Amino acid sequence: MEGSNELAYQLLHYLKVYKDGRVERLPGYQDEFVPPSIRRRISFHSPRLYFHGGAFCTNTAFYPKYHNYVNSLVSETNVVAVSVEYRRAPEHPLPVAYEDSWTALRWVLSHSTATTSNGQKPETWLNEYADFSRVFLAGDSAGANIAHNMAIRAGISSEQIYGLKFLGVVLVHPYFWGVELIGMEQKDRSLRERIDKLWLTVSTDPNLSILGCNRVLVCVAPKDLLRYRGLFYGELLRKSGWKGVIETMETEGEGHVFHLFNPSSENAVNMLKRLASFINQDD
Repeated sequence: MEGSNELAYQLLHYLKVYKDGRVERLPGYQDEFVPPSIRRRISFHSPRLYFHGGAFCTNTAFYPKYHNYVNSLVSETNVVAVSVEYRRAPEHPLPVAYEDSWTALRWVLSHSTATTSNGQKPETWLNEYADFSRVFLAGDSAGANIAHNMAIRAGISSEQIYGLKFLGVVLVHPYFWGVELIGMEQKDRSLRERIDKLWLTVSTDPNLSILGCNRVLVCVAPKDLLRYRGLFYGELLRKSGWKGVIETMETEGEGHVFHLFNPSSENAVNMLKRLASFINQDD
């Protein structure tokens, strides 16, 4: 088709969008999949929904780095982990990712009450292994943004999630952004401008006091430009009137989602243990 190779715009080093609507994800961000036979990660104890990152436009729940990390988290924490797949921008702009994640969340939690006509839960492995009195949300980067969004939505109407409340939310290097410049954003204008192009319609709900959980852990890294938004989020949450407990963890010398690229490093192992401690502590 004539004009099919004419570029409309490029989003950082993630992808190219052509004027005919075609999307090309660039090397290093093209889809990779683990075998479908290992889609479920089953253990015992707390159900944990994990939302993958990728700036809302790359990666999947089946991306090997995420698959391996979620498996490591299951092993360390002894949880039932559900890694959520959602449709991605730009083919499916926000709030599609939020709506898909909410649908997945409600499906998982429906197992606490819903039965099929023969009296069995839709997925018996959730019924057999999950303790729905101990539910956590977690994610990194864009996935952390989604986890926050889900907790806000749950706080607005717990009836939509069968009256359940989340014990905690883990936000690893959360992808939050805004109009006002803070921290190093004021100095690194070029990177700021590039992230602005990705942010588009993404925003956080200012009404943090309704966050539907008891505890929040925010992880940041000093070499990550998003660090300042993560810390600012923690400050806003403390001042919002929310009645829960917020913890922060900063990993010195590291950058954005370093744990995915070097999961066996000392810092990555220490962060995994901190996440496990946060999830397994008595409430």
